[in-house]
Amino acid sequence: MPSDPATPLLPVGFSALPPGHIAAIVTSLDMVGPPTPRAAKPLPDGMALHPLVRSDCETYRGLYRAVGADWLWFSRLTLSDQALRDILDDPRVEILTLRQDGTDLGLLELDFRQPETCELAFLGLVPEALGQGLGRTLINTAIESAWSHPIKRFWVHTCTFDHPGALDFYRRSGFTPCAVAVEVAPDPRLTGLLPRTCAPHVPLLA
Repeated sequence: MPSDPATPLLPVGFSALPPGHIAAIVTSLDMVGPPTPRAAKPLPDGMALHPLVRSDCETYRGLYRAVGADWLWFSRLTLSDQALRDILDDPRVEILTLRQDGTDLGLLELDFRQPETCELAFLGLVPEALGQGLGRTLINTAIESAWSHPIKRFWVHTCTFDHPGALDFYRRSGFTPCAVAVEVAPDPRLTGLLPRTCAPHVPLLA
């Protein structure tokens, strides 16, 4: 999303972080019309996308951690059961899981709560499902589903903690960078939201 003019700007040069915090460069990308679809491999036998069981906070959190822990996803883990249930129960939020033989391998979440807008809130795979072309199936599904609604803008954000190929993946899928920000937050590995062994590519400074 474009920066809020009231948001303080970082000074030029290096800025120190508070102890126990992490910082990521966040890139927002959007599209204002459906792109030309890119080919995806057929899903393997026994694998399909299924709606998430509504209001089941623990099932959601378990999949969210399985998919996002190595990329320091933590925003949903800070929510109370009621706050998370309000999202899961909202009909304007579509959540799908990629499942094979009863095991959840991926998460796709689309948020239509803003007028004429869809946010690709979360898209990811568990570590053992990476590298099989399944991400292309997820993003194609996301694009098709988003533009099946009366929206004018579809957007997503990624950051420097995510998979190193995420930014290029979204650009190849038809998104265009539109804004950059820096997010500073308490390190979720130090607050207990995630294990200390997660995301070894991000230094843990206790």
